[in-house]
Amino acid sequence: MTGTPCSAIARSMTEDPPFSPALLPAGFVDFLTPDARTEAEGVATLMDVFASHGYDRVRPPLIEFEDTYLAGAGAALAEQSFRVMDPDTRRMMVLRPDITPQVARMAATRVASTPRPLRVSYAGVCVVVSPVAAEESSRQIMQTGIELIGPDSPEADAEVMSVGAEALERLGVKDVSFDLTMPPFIPALLEEGNVPEAQRAALMRALDRKDSAAVAEQGGPLASTLIALLEATGLAEHAVARLIEITLPPKARAVLDRLVDTVAALREQCPNLRMTVDPVEFRGWKYHTGVCVTLFAVGRSEELGRGGRYLCNDNEPACGLTLRPDVLFRMIPPTPARPRVYVAPGADKREAARLRTQGYATLAASSLTVEPEIEARRLGCTHVLRGTVCTALS
Repeated sequence: MTGTPCSAIARSMTEDPPFSPALLPAGFVDFLTPDARTEAEGVATLMDVFASHGYDRVRPPLIEFEDTYLAGAGAALAEQSFRVMDPDTRRMMVLRPDITPQVARMAATRVASTPRPLRVSYAGVCVVVSPVAAEESSRQIMQTGIELIGPDSPEADAEVMSVGAEALERLGVKDVSFDLTMPPFIPALLEEGNVPEAQRAALMRALDRKDSAAVAEQGGPLASTLIALLEATGLAEHAVARLIEITLPPKARAVLDRLVDTVAALREQCPNLRMTVDPVEFRGWKYHTGVCVTLFAVGRSEELGRGGRYLCNDNEPACGLTLRPDVLFRMIPPTPARPRVYVAPGADKREAARLRTQGYATLAASSLTVEPEIEARRLGCTHVLRGTVCTALS
């Protein structure tokens, strides 16, 4: 009787499966045409809108030293940061999961003496340890955004959001809702209301779930106020009307009034913008210190972007908005390719150059023996240039 030796069987069970050159780490993908083309041109559109409002472009590095990036606003992103060691200095570095902390660093260092208000924009790739939303799988994400550094006012918050609204409109994204929150409000209210520290976590979970029964049970003296705040959630005008009527302690009132004032300033700048307000929402990047906004499209669950007020590394006030191009570009038609012209051997170079200025892509002949029309069709061309004459393929 013959067969495979036991040692060979054991070896085959422990060996790694054959490696595929197309295999990528989980959460990382190749962007091919037309997706890559749509992203590139879409980002250019967004950045053009930002530039038209005076937001000058910056390009922070993909990697920074750990102790630099995780200082200031970046401290809240430690769990989302990939780490690598610099073989030169032997210091730990992080791949940025978010660009805003880098702008906060630059504002406090490289451009500290630049006149305020400072307006900057950016576009770049970020890498996160875990996908940013439960319904997503990507760990490499694209960000574009703006930061307004210096002024601390409802009008400044509204400017950032209104520029974002214009950028989305230019891109062709429809039915966008700007959902405004004030993450510091509930912690401030619970502290000022003398809610015991041991009870706050459970109460905040109940608020997060919008569980009125649990809030009534655990809210103590603040229960009726918290339920009124839950009931105030909704479209901006409804929410503001309810929030103005709620009696609050002085510090909590001042915090919430800033949200109300921002709604008014944004409505003045964008009269037709869809806005909602959730006064008890407190989730978001932990570095946010004031009014925040999350962007959604009606009928979709993915975040289109988010932003809010924070402090730069030297405690200078700032407000920003970061958009998610990888989500946005799934909501618009793919950018069409340029019509292609096959440039036959001996065709006029100046005519080919003129066609490129008119929006055509010219493909130079790589074979002198293949019939131009046959090669043009094989390469997806719609025209053939012979001499100085450009002819459409029938």
